[in-house]
Order: sequence, then structure tokens, then C-alpha cells
Amino acid sequence: MTYPPASTPNPVAAPPSPGPVSIRLPSAPPRVTYTILAITIGVYLLQLLSQAVLGYDLPIALGAKINESIRAGELWRLLTPILLHGSIFHIGFNMYALYSFGVGLERRFGHGRFLLLYLLGGFAGNVMSFLITSAPSVGSSTAVFGLVAAEGVFLYQNRKLFGAETKNAIGNVVSVVVINLMIGFSSGGIIDNWGHIGGLLGGLVFTWFSGPLWEVEGIYPLLRLVDRRGEARDMIVGASVVLLIFGALAFVGLLWPLV
Repeated sequence: MTYPPASTPNPVAAPPSPGPVSIRLPSAPPRVTYTILAITIGVYLLQLLSQAVLGYDLPIALGAKINESIRAGELWRLLTPILLHGSIFHIGFNMYALYSFGVGLERRFGHGRFLLLYLLGGFAGNVMSFLITSAPSVGSSTAVFGLVAAEGVFLYQNRKLFGAETKNAIGNVVSVVVINLMIGFSSGGIIDNWGHIGGLLGGLVFTWFSGPLWEVEGIYPLLRLVDRRGEARDMIVGASVVLLIFGALAFVGLLWPLV
């Protein structure tokens, strides 16, 4: 990424105009992404072991999004489905998507903020599914869709820094969302599209309030990027908004079931 230096106010004393300045982007190693990948794959191996030994899938029985069980007080089912998958193709696709979006996002968001984003996207997606669909569901795609929304919001809010690249990048994100939602709505109910929509909304809301907001500071040529939302309180704001909105929706679903 480049940032053009400001011109010198005094035209007499001005040195020759330099070229664009290259600024190193903040980058954190994607440890949380790799940890989520490892845990999710490990849980799937437990699912396979359970099927082989017990004859049924114990992790899914204990953790899938099942509306009746949630209304009976098993509220952890609004989050645990992000660790569970229905087939090797299901987990393979979701883990590929997690890796594709997660590595870059964690480098920009940092470990704690990225983990919050992932968990809140999964929670929001499962709440939306709980409200609107009666079918049991599992899968980390709710959380992954939260990552996709976060990518789009991050690019939009930092568009001045990314320049002409931003429009195409946001267009790619929108294309990914539209194509996947179209596939979901044409699947005949096999794919939990309302969970995907909830994940999108959760990731969008969290990133809008708490995602990295970069500004350039310093005097040429000593320029650096500063995140104006890098403090813990900024992350708490976004997390609180998501929990307030989707917690209230979950409460409505508990008291007045729509499905």
C-alpha cells in the first residue's frame, strides 16, 4: 500500500518531490485461525469415532442447533454448532473458507478481536436460524460468513488508504456473498441460509463498531499506520451491540417461538 506525501508549504525551500511512500501494514501471525482449524478438525474426528464406537454421533446429539433443546435451557447450542459438521465435504469446504478469510483478517484484526468476531458471527447466525428455521443444523459457516462480512466492512471503512483497489475488492466480497446465498436458497432447505444471513449481520455489526480503523501518522518519510480502534474498550462496544441485538432476538425466540 502506498501513501503520497504532502507537498512542502514553502515553494522556494521545497526539495524535489519524492515518489509514493511504502507503509508496512500491521500484521499478526494467524495463531487463532490455526487453533480454530485444529479444534474443529479434532471435534470432527471425535464425531467419526463416536459413530464407529457408539453407533451414533454423540457430539452432534449434545451440541447441534436443535430448537426444542434450546428452549429446554440448553443455550450452549446457540454457539457449539460452529464446531460440528455433517460430512467430510461439509467440514472441508468450511475449513478452506476459514483459512482463506481467517489468515488475512487475523493479521489485520489481531488475535483477540478476530476470536471475538468469529464467535459472535457464529452466535448471531445460530440465533437467526433458531428464530426462523425449525430444522436442526450444524456447521461453522455461520461464523465464516461473519468473517466475509468483516472483510467487506474493513475494506469500506479503510477505503481511503487502499485507493482504487477497494472497489474491486469489495465487489469480490459481495459476489461471494450473493453466490453462496443463491446456492443456499436453491438447496431446498439442505443449507441453513438464515444462519448464514445471521452470521453476516453479526460480523457486519461487530466490525462496523470495532474493526480496525487505520490512519497514517508521522512526518514524511517516517510514516506509520495507527489503529484508532485498537483498545479493548472499542472491541467491547462492538461485542456489546451484537450481544444486545441477537441476545434480545434469542430471548424472543425462547418466549414466543416463530417455528
